Amino acid sequence: MVFINNVYNFEILLQKKVHVNLETYFYNLPLTLNHKNNIRQTFKDFTSNLSFDLSIYRQYFDNMDQEYKDEKQSIKDSIQKVLLNSEGRKFMSFLDTKLDELADEIKEFSGKEHEKHGFYFRKLLWNYILCSEFMTRTNLKPRGYVGDSEMMRMIYENDYWGETTFAKLMHKHPIEHPAAQAVRNRRLLIPKVLHETMNNFPHLPNRGFRILSVASGPATELQDLLATADDFNKFSFTLFDQDTSALMEAARGIEQIEKMKNSKAKVTYLKDSVRTMLKTSKISEKWGQFHYIYSMGLFDYLTPPVAAVLLQKLYELLIPGGQLFVGNYSVNNPSRYYMEYWCDWVLYYRTEEEFLNLLNDNTAKKSVYIEDSGSQMFLQIKKEG
Repeated sequence: MVFINNVYNFEILLQKKVHVNLETYFYNLPLTLNHKNNIRQTFKDFTSNLSFDLSIYRQYFDNMDQEYKDEKQSIKDSIQKVLLNSEGRKFMSFLDTKLDELADEIKEFSGKEHEKHGFYFRKLLWNYILCSEFMTRTNLKPRGYVGDSEMMRMIYENDYWGETTFAKLMHKHPIEHPAAQAVRNRRLLIPKVLHETMNNFPHLPNRGFRILSVASGPATELQDLLATADDFNKFSFTLFDQDTSALMEAARGIEQIEKMKNSKAKVTYLKDSVRTMLKTSKISEKWGQFHYIYSMGLFDYLTPPVAAVLLQKLYELLIPGGQLFVGNYSVNNPSRYYMEYWCDWVLYYRTEEEFLNLLNDNTAKKSVYIEDSGSQMFLQIKKEG
C-alpha cells in the first residue's frame, strides 16, 4: 500500500468536505486509539449508555417517519408537526436530563480532563452530532472558527432544520438552550443602549452619530437600528470583521433594508483582524472617534491580557459622552458543558469582577448587566466628558 504525501479532500473519512492530510491521520491513529485509556470508567459508562439511548430514539423516530412517508406533503407536514410537539418534546426533556447528568459527572474535572473527556464524548456520539446541522457546523468549523454568521443565523431563526424528525430535534435542542437564547436577547439590547447614548448628543448633524461594531459578523441587529426612514439620517456605521463572508452578508442584509425603507445607509466596511487593530498606533486618527461602540461575541475568545488591551483601545476610540457595550459569557453560563462537550465550543469565561477590571480607568463609568437567560454579561462603559 502506497501513501502519497499531502493528499487532500479525503471526503469519505469524515463524510464532509474537509481538507485532511492523510499522513497526519495515520501517524495519529495509535494516539487516538489510546485516548480511551485516559478516560474515567464512570464517564465511559455514561457516554456508552447515552449512545445506546440515542440509537433507540433515532430508530423510533425514523420508524415513525416511514409510517407516513408516502402521504401528501401537506399531510406529512401536519403529522410531523404533531410528532415534534408531542414525542419530540419528550425527547428534548430526555436530553435536558442527560445534560444535568453530564454536568454532575464532570463537575470535579480539571481543564485538561474536560478537554480529554470532551474529545472522547464527541468521538462516541459523532454520528448523532452530525444529525444536527447546528452541531455539525460548530464541530467542523468550515470557516475556521466557531460562532460564524451561519451559526448565528441558525440561532436567530430558532427553527427545526433537518431531513428527518430526529435530525430536526437534534438541531433544535441546542438552539433553544440558554446560551443561544442569550444571543437572541443581546440583539434587543444593542438598540436599547444605543438610544440611551443618543440622549447624550442631542444636536448632531445629519448622520453624525457614529457607530462601530467590532467583530460585526452579518450585523443582523441593523434591522432593528434602522427601523424607520428617519434612522437612516441619524447614523453612520463602521463594521469591522476579519471574515469577508460575514461582511458580504452584512452588505447584502443592509441592501435589503435599504430597499424596504427606500433609504440609503452610510456604512463603512473594514476587513481586518483584531491583531492588526492592536498593532495600529494612533488608530483614532485613522478611524476617527465614535459615539457608540459595541462587540457582542469577540471577548469570549480573548485571553485576559488581550481582552484588556483591546478594551483600552476601544475606549480610546470613544468620543467623550460615548458608550462602549461589550458582551462576554459568564462563568455561570448554564450551557457551558453543552457547548464544550457536544459542540466543541470553548470560551473564556469571566466573573463580573474580572469583566469590570479589564479596563483600568478610574474616570470611566462602568457597570455589568446580565441578560435574562443568565448566560451572558454585558460591560457598559461611559466615557465621561
